[in-house]
Amino acid sequence: MDLGLKGKVAIVTGGSDGIGKAAAISLASEGAKVAIVGRTQEKLDTAVSEIKNASGGDAIGVAADVSVESDVK
Repeated sequence: MDLGLKGKVAIVTGGSDGIGKAAAISLASEGAKVAIVGRTQEKLDTAVSEIKNASGGDAIGVAADVSVESDVK
């Protein structure tokens, strides 16, 4: 299925595990460049590797707490 995401950027909060990681894999599989956001860099690094391996797409991990305003500015 082509969702028209090739070249688009998707930001997924909570992307280091669970539903967030599954969503990130799906988005990357559809051609989106994915940025996952979470609080623990180590978990993000692991998830980025898993997303890239599962999707063949591009992903980065950004450590931030979205409940802290200064982290999202």
